[in-house]
Amino acid sequence: MDLGECPKIHNLALKADYEAASKDKDYFYDLEAMEQLEAFVADADRKTEQARKRLAETQEELSAEVAIKADKVHELAERIGETLAKAEKLGEEGLVDESMKLMEEIDNLRKQKSEAEAEYRQSIPAATYQQQKLRVCEVCCAYLGIHDNDRRLADHFGGKLHLGFIKIRETLKEFQVTAEERRRTRRESLRNIRRVSEADERTRRRRSRSKERDGRKRREPSRSRSKERRERRRSRSRERRDKDNKNRSERKEKEKEKDKSRHKKRSKSKSRSRSRDRKSRHKRRSRSRSASPKRRLRASPVSEEEPGEI
Repeated sequence: MDLGECPKIHNLALKADYEAASKDKDYFYDLEAMEQLEAFVADADRKTEQARKRLAETQEELSAEVAIKADKVHELAERIGETLAKAEKLGEEGLVDESMKLMEEIDNLRKQKSEAEAEYRQSIPAATYQQQKLRVCEVCCAYLGIHDNDRRLADHFGGKLHLGFIKIRETLKEFQVTAEERRRTRRESLRNIRRVSEADERTRRRRSRSKERDGRKRREPSRSRSKERRERRRSRSRERRDKDNKNRSERKEKEKEKDKSRHKKRSKSKSRSRSRDRKSRHKRRSRSRSASPKRRLRASPVSEEEPGEI
């Protein structure tokens, strides 16, 4: 099973920082790890079930008695492989006596396996026995054959994949023992954190409101002063407007008076010119009247002499 590269950061310095910080505060990372392990194990179990169904469809179906005998051979082979892997590990660690005890146990298991294989061989035809009968490993989803030798089984059960799955399943069981209590603790801590945050928010709001009130109190004198300034400006503007209006009205009245005086002067000059014209006409008429008898007198001798001449 290839999971690819881990997306997490594996850094010893960060691990040390986390271990130091977790002493003062519980981050509940074990619950997150448990959820990831549960998802991983569920995926492995799903693949195991799919492999079983695939083998049931492809391999020849055996009777119930033969299937029991074949399962017994598989179980003994798995026990031999697991015990052999443990013995090799103990020998590498220098525990020779424990390793020798396990080797004796392996010898007994091999005898049991040879007897189980003989029973299984007798219960099926020879042609069917030669066929490779497979089964799926319950731990790591790998395929195991009934005819696999001890070395191959030991390599499988002592391999990193199989041992890694064992470690994952054991760790998951350990987490599941305390999971409910840890979840309850996390809920309580979240409630406490929420209460603290709400209390901090309330205090912050109270402080902001008190600051606003203080600011209003400080601004009230300035507002009153600004109000007085506005009122003074308004009164000044009113006085200016009233003064301007008064000046305009006075100017209009003066202009009206000037127009009236001009009109009077014009009317007087016109009346004077008329009276002068009348007087001049009267004089001319009187002159013409006074001059007309003289003209008659001057013209009369001529008129008398004219008949004589005729």
